[in-house]
Amino acid sequence: MAKAVCSGSFDPVTYGHIDIFERAARMFDELIVCVFNNVNKKPFFTADERAELISEATRHVKNLRVAVFSGLLVNFMQKEDAHVIVRGVRTVADLEYEQNAARMNKYLYGDVDTVFLLTDPKYSFVSSSAIRELTAFGGGVEGLVPPCVAQAIVKRQDKSIEKKFDLRF
Repeated sequence: MAKAVCSGSFDPVTYGHIDIFERAARMFDELIVCVFNNVNKKPFFTADERAELISEATRHVKNLRVAVFSGLLVNFMQKEDAHVIVRGVRTVADLEYEQNAARMNKYLYGDVDTVFLLTDPKYSFVSSSAIRELTAFGGGVEGLVPPCVAQAIVKRQDKSIEKKFDLRF
């Protein structure tokens, strides 16, 4: 059984991510979307919330499973007996970064290979950090993220405003 892992922080998951998940799922018997906490970022959603949103947004992809993990990706790969990492690439800068990560993963776990999928051009400008910035300034995210994510963002913002102004009734 060909099993692949697509890992990332996905904070929040975007249509660009969903496109990569759908395409990768057609290539492998099983795709595991692994939600990691990026220690260099302050998360908008918890890892469990992100996993739940990804599960909801990808319910139509039958051979996709979502997991949460902290630690080295190669440790997760070994635990799952998976040998392929799938990474989406939007730009040359992404490719340079991902190429180094792929080489490090190969060094740490020789039985792993990385497959790069080019982002669909209609999503090439969409990133989780751009979504977080957009929402911080009150911009709409419709068409950039699945509806469940847009709703979760609005809920999070409402709670934030409530807390900031003590609007509990």
